[in-house]
Amino acid sequence: MNRVIEKVAWLHLDDGRLLAARSHGRDRFYLPGGKPEPGESLEQTLVREIREELGVTLDASTVTPVLTVEAPADGKAPGTTVRTVCCTAVVTGTPKPCGEIAELAHLTHGDHPRASATTRQVLDRLAATGRLLRW
Repeated sequence: MNRVIEKVAWLHLDDGRLLAARSHGRDRFYLPGGKPEPGESLEQTLVREIREELGVTLDASTVTPVLTVEAPADGKAPGTTVRTVCCTAVVTGTPKPCGEIAELAHLTHGDHPRASATTRQVLDRLAATGRLLRW
């Protein structure tokens, strides 16, 4: 049986590098964000998750979906897919690891081996547009 996990993620580029997070006990980096709570909008979910994970505030009125990716879910049963709506948004503050987050990194296309399947797809798409450093 195939299962789809719906998520929303924040795309934040800094000098051609993509911000990514690694949770405690995990070895791969993923896009900051998460799953909606019942009744939450995409914007509400993203603002809440980024505040919890990175300790910064996103301006909900600037949340803009820019791409959707589907990839196998890391660490889940075979056949489980993650569908992630990736958004940009204006931020106030400097991201830092909070809560479940152990470490932040700014990834280039050459960081594929360190990234989750979803993050690898986003790295590929950003590299193809020339917005991401290749190595």
